[in-house]
Amino acid sequence: MALIDSYRRDVASKKEQKTKILRDKAKEMDKISKETKKILDAKTAIQRTKSQSTINSKLRTIQRSEKNLSNLNKRVAKLDEKISKLDKEIINAERKVRKEEEKIEAQRLKDEKKRILESERQSKKIEMEIKKQGINQQNMQNSIDNLKKVPEEIIVLFLSANPIGTEHLRLDEEAREIEDMIRKSKHRESVRFISKWAVRPLDILQAINEHNPSIVHFSGHGSKNNELALENPDGTTKLTSKEAIVQSMTTASDNIKLVFFNNCYSSEQAKSVIKYVDFSIGMNDSIGDRAAIIFAAQFYSAIGFGKTISDSFNQSKSALMLEGIPEESTPELYSKVEGMEKNVILVKPKEVR
Repeated sequence: MALIDSYRRDVASKKEQKTKILRDKAKEMDKISKETKKILDAKTAIQRTKSQSTINSKLRTIQRSEKNLSNLNKRVAKLDEKISKLDKEIINAERKVRKEEEKIEAQRLKDEKKRILESERQSKKIEMEIKKQGINQQNMQNSIDNLKKVPEEIIVLFLSANPIGTEHLRLDEEAREIEDMIRKSKHRESVRFISKWAVRPLDILQAINEHNPSIVHFSGHGSKNNELALENPDGTTKLTSKEAIVQSMTTASDNIKLVFFNNCYSSEQAKSVIKYVDFSIGMNDSIGDRAAIIFAAQFYSAIGFGKTISDSFNQSKSALMLEGIPEESTPELYSKVEGMEKNVILVKPKEVR
């Protein structure tokens, strides 16, 4: 076994350890977020009630959560210590890798020099080949430059339904806010918004085939049984199963990059559909009408400014917090490839086109 392989395995092993600890830390941070939310909810409840028994109950809740927060923060501190130690070990291990690579590179250069000397009689042919490759590369670069001048466009397909007999949702307001935020974004000419109303199940495939969208956005009601509330021809509710929605994505356009379920209890749909699209967003609980509008509008605004999927999602959660709406933990972002959401943008800024 080559020495450098041993060093590289050591680096990989330590990075795996760090990744595991980071995952553990993320779980603890999630618990901290939930305990903090419990405290905020309890304080809000105390402010809204005059019942002494309720106040006492909420105070006990606050005490428990504060104790839990203290323990969680201690665990996070210990994890941070482990991470710091691993970082130092990784730096030392990578230093060994670099030194070994330098030795290998020095030997490679020596061998390369010998090879060039031995192949001197073919130098003319090689020079001609290099020149030819240079011309081909320049031609390719010219083609790329021409392609970059062509404006890219993504289509957001907004599918909504508010059947007769269900709670009235401000779906028109949501669509208006999204359009307005897209219009205010830097790359608004690259984002086209198409809305479909009173959607029936078969309308989904028809709209996707017709418009070939990059984003499919569902807005309306969802059930705790992982169903979407669409409409029958008479306007009454037609519950559509998670399996049916997922199946529609498997046969839909390959151009779809993201499916956005802006419905209550839609995280399971989002988890399932991620097998067939790069990204999805769903709600792990019920979500208020205003929260859904603000979250969606800010998400598309960020997309229109050339932000990554991850940054757009996080900005949307921040928008809820800025508005004082305590529902930032309800939306969930899923990625087919872990971490890909941090690097992918749907609208490329002009300067990199």
